[in-house]
Amino acid sequence: MEPVAGPAQSADMIPARPRGALSLIPGLLACAAVAVAAVAVQALELQLFGRGWIDAIVLAILIGAAVRSVWTPPAVLRPGVEFSARTLLEIAVVLLGASVSAATVMAIGPGLLLGTAVVVTLAVVVSYGLGRLLRLPRRMAVLIACGNAICGNSAIAAVAPVIDADAEDVSAAIAFTAVLGIVVVLLLPLLGAALAMSDVRYGVLAGLTVYAVPQVLAATLPVGPVAAQAGTLIKLVRVLMLGPVCLALAVIVALRGRSDADPDAPPRRVPLGHLLPWFIVGFLLMMGARSLGLIPAAALPVLGWLTTALTVLAMAALGLSTDARAVARSGPRIAAVVTLSLLALVGLALALIGLLALV
Repeated sequence: MEPVAGPAQSADMIPARPRGALSLIPGLLACAAVAVAAVAVQALELQLFGRGWIDAIVLAILIGAAVRSVWTPPAVLRPGVEFSARTLLEIAVVLLGASVSAATVMAIGPGLLLGTAVVVTLAVVVSYGLGRLLRLPRRMAVLIACGNAICGNSAIAAVAPVIDADAEDVSAAIAFTAVLGIVVVLLLPLLGAALAMSDVRYGVLAGLTVYAVPQVLAATLPVGPVAAQAGTLIKLVRVLMLGPVCLALAVIVALRGRSDADPDAPPRRVPLGHLLPWFIVGFLLMMGARSLGLIPAAALPVLGWLTTALTVLAMAALGLSTDARAVARSGPRIAAVVTLSLLALVGLALALIGLLALV
């Protein structure tokens, strides 16, 4: 935590924070340009076809990725793009909490909550088994399994210090989950439409399969608010599974008494922020405020609009940050494991939805 400037503190230290904020502007403007283009294309769709076939949230990803494939953004854009792709997404998740009440959580029911935990556990086991079957190193298999089953890059970052994964393993795992995460966001609505799923069923499917919490918004908001609420709540349960999974891995490493890199290395501690990210806490607080009636009804439409706007902007940044060529550099075995693990996760999710006979 930075010290508060006192009376004796020199004035030349004061501009440091504004300079940091100003460095975000070029990247924010680039993301805004992509977001505006996405909104314009959606408006053109409405004018030509009478409906938006592809939502602005998805269009922002596509346009951003298309730009990134032919142009590498200069370094001056990086702070703003990274801020948009991460922080603005997380803020959108916090704001989404205002649309969810405790009654909504209770409506999900204990069966679905327990089923979500079971799906995550099975997905970790199946994905790890696929990785070892295709002869991936143990640590790489664990990273892919946790990233696939829980929350993509965030899970990989949290699990890596627990299992002493090196930078190359982490980079390769993140490269695939970043690209495949976008593919899931783009293709999942098509699967939901093909299966004629209700908004609740589709939201549960998205919550169980989409990698990152904020990406659930991109996959569900085009379908409707009910799908977004259900998807976010289920995804919340998946994220909360990160704590028990990390603790379990730490116990396993401790029982083994060694790591592949250093036989005498003890298991590392995982920062609390990796187990329970701030935006999840914010989501819960906003949900609590909504349940207690602390958020005026008149503010809900404004918060909903702001959530969507921030998500479109963040998806533009995500597209500008994703280099699809990274997939080719990570190897076919990793690609096969990640893809098969995702398909297994989708299968487990559909099985749970069918077993619980959701409406």
